[in-house]
Amino acid sequence: MKKYIVLCITLASFPILAQEFNKNLATAKSSYASGNLENARFAMEQMLRDLDAAIGKEILKMMPSKMGTLSFNAANDHVTGGAGMVGLFVQRTYGTGVKTANVDIINNSPMIAGLNTLLSLPMLTGGDPNQKQVKVQGYKSILRKEVDSETGKTNYELQTPFNNTLLTLKVSDSNEAEILGFANTIPLSKIAEFAQ
Repeated sequence: MKKYIVLCITLASFPILAQEFNKNLATAKSSYASGNLENARFAMEQMLRDLDAAIGKEILKMMPSKMGTLSFNAANDHVTGGAGMVGLFVQRTYGTGVKTANVDIINNSPMIAGLNTLLSLPMLTGGDPNQKQVKVQGYKSILRKEVDSETGKTNYELQTPFNNTLLTLKVSDSNEAEILGFANTIPLSKIAEFAQ
C-alpha cells in the first residue's frame, strides 16, 4: 500500500507523465480485454518506464546541489526509465574542467551480483592495493583508486549497492577522504527506499 501511495504522489507531481501513464494503463486494459496480450504487455512496459522516469526525477531532487566546492550541472542531469535488463538510470555531474564528480544510479544493474560477491568475500579485494572495502552510511562499498598515467592525477570510484540498485560515484583528481566526504552528502537511505 505504501508503494502505491508513493506511486500516486510521484505521478501527480508530473501531470504530463501522469497523462501518459493513464493512457498506457487504458491501452493495457483494453488490449488485455480484447485478447491482444502483446499490445497489453507493451503498454505495461511503457507504464514502468514512465514510473522509473518519475522516480528518477524525484531522486534528483534529493541529491545535493554541491559536493564540496563543486556545483551540480543541471543541464547534464539525465534520467531514463527501464530499457532491457536495466531499470531506472539517473545521472548527475558536478564541477567542470579537470575537477569533476559523477553520480550514476542504476536500478536492476547486472553488476550488483558481482559486486555483492566481492563485498561478501573480502579476501577477493584484499590482493589489490588500489581497491578496498569501506562503509558509507552503513552500506558496504568498494573504493577503487586509479592513477592516470598521462597526468599523474589520482581518480577514485566508489560503488555502493543497496537492494537492487547500484550507486557509483566517480571523482577526478581526488583523494580518499574527499570522495568519502562527497558520498556522505548523498542521502543513500532515501534513494534506496525510492529506487526499490
